[in-house]
Amino acid sequence: MTKDRYTVWDNCLRTIKSSIAAQSYKTWFEPIKPVNLEDSILTIQVPNKFFYEWLEEHYVGLLKATIQKELGEQAKLEYQILMGPASGERKQNNGTNGHYQSDSSLGFMPDAFMNPFVIPGIKQVRVDPHLNRNYTFDNFIEGDCNKLGRSAGMAVAKKPGGTAFNPLVIYGQVGLGKTHLAQAIGNEVVKTNKNKNVLYGTTESFTNQIIQAIKNNAINEFVAYYQNIDILILDDIQFLANKVKTQEIFFHIFNHLHQSGHQIILTSDRPPRDLEGMEERLISRFKWGLTTDLQAPDLETRMAILEEKMHKDGIDLPRDVVEYVCYNIKDNVRELEGVLNSIAAQASLNQRTIDVDLAREVVRKFVKEAQRELTLDHIQNQVADHYNIPVDKLKAKTRKRPIVIARQLSMFLAKSLTNKSLKTIGEMFGGRDHSTVIYSCRAVQDMMDTDREFRLTVEGLEKQLSMAS
Repeated sequence: MTKDRYTVWDNCLRTIKSSIAAQSYKTWFEPIKPVNLEDSILTIQVPNKFFYEWLEEHYVGLLKATIQKELGEQAKLEYQILMGPASGERKQNNGTNGHYQSDSSLGFMPDAFMNPFVIPGIKQVRVDPHLNRNYTFDNFIEGDCNKLGRSAGMAVAKKPGGTAFNPLVIYGQVGLGKTHLAQAIGNEVVKTNKNKNVLYGTTESFTNQIIQAIKNNAINEFVAYYQNIDILILDDIQFLANKVKTQEIFFHIFNHLHQSGHQIILTSDRPPRDLEGMEERLISRFKWGLTTDLQAPDLETRMAILEEKMHKDGIDLPRDVVEYVCYNIKDNVRELEGVLNSIAAQASLNQRTIDVDLAREVVRKFVKEAQRELTLDHIQNQVADHYNIPVDKLKAKTRKRPIVIARQLSMFLAKSLTNKSLKTIGEMFGGRDHSTVIYSCRAVQDMMDTDREFRLTVEGLEKQLSMAS
């Protein structure tokens, strides 16, 4: 009795179904269709190249065994990869070693697959890059902290997929410009090469899309969509950690994009070698291109960044306020911009003059740790040095006026620039009580109101202490 392709494949499926998990069977074997059987050669149709590659990597031994069981040792298996409603491509197996050779290269049509970013029912012809247009190279301020990253980014933008920087991995702490630089590359490509499909996404959104694709039994369409992207930008890849399924799918997307000469740009809060909970094969691929870090900007770069932001937003800060902010916000460009916006908002809503006092109030809310770093010992040393007196005199019982003024000023600065209690401050000045601290602060404020030179002295010491914290 001559066997037809349906009978042969149904028999194979029964064997396969008893050998693997139910979900794996449903995902990877139910979509397969037998399309031809001729001379012990069974041809099966699979949805896309990713599907074929997955079968090759995970189930080639099982497929070989079941086909030979049905058709004999001479049996061969051929693949037909579905590209669209009326087109296909054949791949073949020699029936002995389980390896597959492709007869031709495979291309994907942008509109042939599900776009995971599109709301069902709304047609979208081109890929929406999901880029923030405000992130450009023009407003990405260059300094020693980011020079290599910016240069590499510009090289990639000019020739995506055509440099040795593939993938380009940008890492650094929060708020140093990783997302800005990565999206600047995408925006530059969109501006200069409208035929390129650029896509930016976070690892969180990527993972959520995979979950939805699995729920909708559309994982193959999801993968095919991503394999069509020319420049893929994925933010915060450290969040791939311990997500086995997501890593597995991203591994195949990465391989396809890289082998096809498409550009991959990744950001992370640490270098690839320090990524935990990540498959070694992924980490090794992250190292194929260029890994570059963004460091905390120096003072001059911080000031340039703030002035660029001021110019863009039409905000005018006095020079001493700019210096104060940049001395105190050291490690996070995002906080630098947040402080600027808060100062402008406070001045506008409360009808206040933009000065160092206002800046100090705003900075305290952003950088509480900066205030804690400023110790009472440091304040005492700074004031004693200014008045050229021994530090221990500030704690002594003496009532000599120069020492009393220096002690009262030290208490005033301790209350203004730290979060220490009045009791703690008093104890640091020879065991004095909180009422003495209150009296000292009032006395200093009265002197500032009536003595301009003394007020300038206080403001100068405040600035020095703030810069040192």
